[in-house]
Amino acid sequence: MLSRKGLIPEDYLLTRLAEDVLQPKFKAKAGKARFVSKNGTCNVAHTNIREQGRFLQDVFTTLVDLKWLHTLIIFTMSFLCSWLLFGMIWWLVAFAHGDLDQSGDDFIPCVTDIHSFSSAFLFSIEVQVTIGFGGRMITEECVSAIIILIVQNIVGLVINAIMLGCIFMKTAQANRRAETLIFSKHAVISVRNNKLCFMVRIGDLRKSMIISATVRMQVVKRTTTEEGEVVPLDQLDIHMDNPVGTNGIFLVSPLIICHIIDKHSPLYELSASDLLHQDIEVIVVLEGVVETTGITTQARTSYVSEEILWGQRFVPTVSEEDGMYAVDYSKFGNTMKVPTPCCSAKKLDEAGGIARFKLTEGVTLRASVRRRRGSAVARRSRLETMKAHD
Repeated sequence: MLSRKGLIPEDYLLTRLAEDVLQPKFKAKAGKARFVSKNGTCNVAHTNIREQGRFLQDVFTTLVDLKWLHTLIIFTMSFLCSWLLFGMIWWLVAFAHGDLDQSGDDFIPCVTDIHSFSSAFLFSIEVQVTIGFGGRMITEECVSAIIILIVQNIVGLVINAIMLGCIFMKTAQANRRAETLIFSKHAVISVRNNKLCFMVRIGDLRKSMIISATVRMQVVKRTTTEEGEVVPLDQLDIHMDNPVGTNGIFLVSPLIICHIIDKHSPLYELSASDLLHQDIEVIVVLEGVVETTGITTQARTSYVSEEILWGQRFVPTVSEEDGMYAVDYSKFGNTMKVPTPCCSAKKLDEAGGIARFKLTEGVTLRASVRRRRGSAVARRSRLETMKAHD
């Protein structure tokens, strides 16, 4: 849809419209199921639920969670059924009082101008929606008719409150706001401030802000306890290093969310080769309050092993133009290769850290340059010796 029309770049992903985004170039491993899909939906099927009645104890939430087609059908049928029910009751009142047969001038009916079920049904609609065309009206002849009138008005108000509230909640759901919260298609691992870091980029396409926005990360993988218990979906929290240095983020422009891979990180023993063979999934959750509505919203995505790029970093997207900052969303998901050690953060710490790695890399580079220079000098001397003999 939007991406196919060229209105949305393909380098980032809308969290809710996964079907509108072109298929990624990478392919997940066969047999590996995602816990959270790229558009944020949880890939979990709830089966064999025996206590289905629990859903009816919270009718309003159940109605809001239904699909739009089912909600509109229930909305229509609730009014039609109530009109038909009270139409039948009004017809029975008229039949019991003899309003359908009597036509004398001295006869006072319970409800005027009711001669059949059709007229009783029309009167039921007029009462519940307060139309009042003036042809049919209730009289003080029957107390039962007055009670039914009161009951129908109360029932109509309850139906209006429930159904209109359900329609409003469905149109103002917080996940609609999450459609414009975007995540980079790939995550990267590279060196930042002399530390090995796991990074993703997030952004907001709307000008209205997300207040008190926070980002959480979790690693989901299969683990085995010391007692031999297999945990198929072990969720491990990841400590976040927010760009603004506080618990919340100021999401005005795209931000790179960084996780420092230290000894407390679940990725501490992960190397570039391990990333190609292990089945891990990193879930990123962005939460905040919508500025215009005050409703809390949440956007989610995940990155499996094939979507984590080792030795790359994101290119800048913000530039200063004409006294203001401009964001180029065409570069939102672009990355570039940077020198990064292929070993794990644990081995880096054991070797003395990134600074020691750079020093060793420089010594190795100088040694190789010396060897090349030495071999070149040796070849040159051999050539000169051969010419002298000739």
